[in-house]
Amino acid sequence: MSELAVYEGLVEVRAIGLQGMVTIRGDFASDAFREAVSGVARVAFPEQRGASVDGARGLLWMSPDELMMLVPHAEASESAAKLVEALSDQHALVLDVSDARAMFRLQGRAVREVIAKLAPLDMAPDGLQPGELRRTRFGQVAAGVWLEGEETATLFCFRSVADYMFELLSTAAHPDSRVDYFRSAAR
Repeated sequence: MSELAVYEGLVEVRAIGLQGMVTIRGDFASDAFREAVSGVARVAFPEQRGASVDGARGLLWMSPDELMMLVPHAEASESAAKLVEALSDQHALVLDVSDARAMFRLQGRAVREVIAKLAPLDMAPDGLQPGELRRTRFGQVAAGVWLEGEETATLFCFRSVADYMFELLSTAAHPDSRVDYFRSAAR
């Protein structure tokens, strides 16, 4: 799979090129922690299970003490170093994991259907709202996914399984695999 592979089916499955990703662990109750992280990321601190994303920058809520910071790939090391400095007086962990992860964007009317085929998530419109993030599995692959809107989702997984993930997503998005569950349930 190339870094920019694309499959057109029920949804467009697109491999996103290199993305800077920095894992951060710390005390979410600390105002100093929240301000330092938001300042370096240049986006708002997310709520529980939230994704606060603006283009290539963002903060993803991973667990009660873990975030994933998204930055342009070329800025990942520098951003991690800035964050280490900003959090030097606190107990925190900062690690650049950019080269260990791959990202994909799904876009189209059947985005909920494609995800529902692969992940044990409630993909009904009231189950996962735009701006919410879930950590889950797509088949046997650990992944994170968030809805950017009703027809757009972004997911990430380990780079070592990126080819498999692309093929898995493409198979679930194949036009002959249409289920139309969410459209028929809305009638």
